Amino acid sequence: MEVKIGMAKTSKYATEVCGDTCDIVERPHGGISAIIADGQGNGLAAHHTSSWVVNKATQLISDGARDGAVARAVHDYLYAMKDKKVSCTLTVVSADLDTETAVISRNSNCPVIIKTPEYETVYDENVEPIGVNRHMKPLMYEVPLTAGMLIVSYTDGIAHAGKKRLGHPADFEKIMEIVRKNEAEDVAFIAKSIMDYALELDAEKASDDMTVLVMGITDGSPSSPKIEQLEVTYPY
Repeated sequence: MEVKIGMAKTSKYATEVCGDTCDIVERPHGGISAIIADGQGNGLAAHHTSSWVVNKATQLISDGARDGAVARAVHDYLYAMKDKKVSCTLTVVSADLDTETAVISRNSNCPVIIKTPEYETVYDENVEPIGVNRHMKPLMYEVPLTAGMLIVSYTDGIAHAGKKRLGHPADFEKIMEIVRKNEAEDVAFIAKSIMDYALELDAEKASDDMTVLVMGITDGSPSSPKIEQLEVTYPY
């Protein structure tokens, strides 16, 4: 099988620096983790927070720490560094080849969507962000990796898109419709489509930083050699 990841990110309108940060890291026992964080506020201060959180998380994952322990450790660092005054949401989506499972760690009230050929699941229970509550715990989920699986998450700029302009937030069913209409191979297209929908609600002027993460599990190709590929577009 193959793991495919698509991400799309944009900053709040008229804000040069995005307060969200996203990254991917290879797991030491096989697999890959994708991380998205949304720092409190907007602009450079928020970017410093989210970037620091993601960098710490990638370091811990590459050192072999388990995802739940990663969230707790990063929280402890942020809690101490910022004197429990700065919050950050954190979502880690992992394809763990050691256990052959998808592992999800959530400290964000934006949902994580899972779609497979057999079922759909939405994880959207309330949970606290990291950094402010001493006894924070991440919500953890683990499901078997299967071909055709899609895992989708995003930050609150997507969830709240349209609220200021139209008086109501993004329609979750519209996001689900995008996910349902596409396959695990279409991760980049899904991420961009969800982003385009949110920007349309905000009249192309994002009211907050926005990030979308999509992971897909495909049958892959049996051919050898196995080649890892990464494609990045960075506007400036």
